[in-house]
Amino acid sequence: MTATTVQTDVAIIGAGPVGLFAIFECGMLKMRCHVIDALDMVGGQCTALYPEKPIYDIPAHPAIDAADLIDKLSEQAAPFAPVYHLGQQVMTLQKTGEWFSLGLSGGETIQAKAVIVAGGCGAFGPNRPPLEDLDAYEGKSVFYMVKRREELRGKRVVIAGGGDSAVDWAIALAGVAAKVMVVHRRDKFRAAPEMAARLKSLAEAGEIELVVPYQLAALEGANGQLSAVVVKDLDDKPRKLEADVLLPFFGLAMNLGPIAEWGLNVERNHIGVEPSTCQTSTPGIFAIGDIAHYPGKLKLILSGFAEGALAAHGAHGVVHPGEKLHFEYSTTSGVPGA
Repeated sequence: MTATTVQTDVAIIGAGPVGLFAIFECGMLKMRCHVIDALDMVGGQCTALYPEKPIYDIPAHPAIDAADLIDKLSEQAAPFAPVYHLGQQVMTLQKTGEWFSLGLSGGETIQAKAVIVAGGCGAFGPNRPPLEDLDAYEGKSVFYMVKRREELRGKRVVIAGGGDSAVDWAIALAGVAAKVMVVHRRDKFRAAPEMAARLKSLAEAGEIELVVPYQLAALEGANGQLSAVVVKDLDDKPRKLEADVLLPFFGLAMNLGPIAEWGLNVERNHIGVEPSTCQTSTPGIFAIGDIAHYPGKLKLILSGFAEGALAAHGAHGVVHPGEKLHFEYSTTSGVPGA
């Protein structure tokens, strides 16, 4: 073992909400964790893309901002002293004897008895709308994420898209922005039914304008600052929306990066797992969260939390072979060391 090699029980790839909760679950089973993430901060998409976006399906929290959720999960994991390797990718993964060797982009090697892949959708980036001169406006008046709602206060905001992000942000910005206009090619939205109903209710109350069925056609402005967004209906008839900001929410482009080369059961950028343990086709490697797939999979954070518990229990048998695990509820066992 060299000076740039460290050993641990479990290596967790991905420090998003599901990866952070997996630290807690592993810690409850007295397994030490090193955590690797390509971002220079914990939280994954919650931190990088929508820290102020409210999340409504976390148990016991009728609504919680993504950044606050990450703070709570980090606090929950802290008693188990996880070691974070941020701003680094796992470039190689090899099995040598009882150890998995993970080669990091920074040159360090982590040796672990078990590996939990909680990489969300892998390396991600926004799907950009095909608009002329789009790059001149990006980062100035066209944004693919909202870090602070207050930065949009009093502005005319056009939101493009019909999924959860578009609907959630339209609702969140109502009453903050001077005007919120939602552009979608259909009058039906691919969001949670309750949120779609709230969007419709706000539109009927005049707090949001639904621009349907329309699609983005062009941008107008100067020096990177929008003055208007041009849209066209299904008959190619144009309409001009006076606007200060455009938020295109057309999903994320997924790229597994080096993960795709590790010999796992990868199909369509997802890793197939055994649902009872979340173990992949390679014994000792588990996958949880959005990157994991099995029949009936629900892409919800709360599902990822449950998968984290299953993976931790599966990893225990790898880290401590032959040692019987006596399951106890946290209300009985408490937090080790607390």
